Amino acid sequence: MVEEAEAKGANAVVGMRLQSATLMSAAAEIIAYGTAVVIEAEG
Repeated sequence: MVEEAEAKGANAVVGMRLQSATLMSAAAEIIAYGTAVVIEAEG
């Protein structure tokens, strides 16, 4: 996720969320969500 955000010109990821679900007895999926942003110093 960080690499994708940096490739888009962002320097931070906010609002990150992880979600998981069991697909079968031996398989699961994990999904990560976040918003890439550019944070600048004030002033």
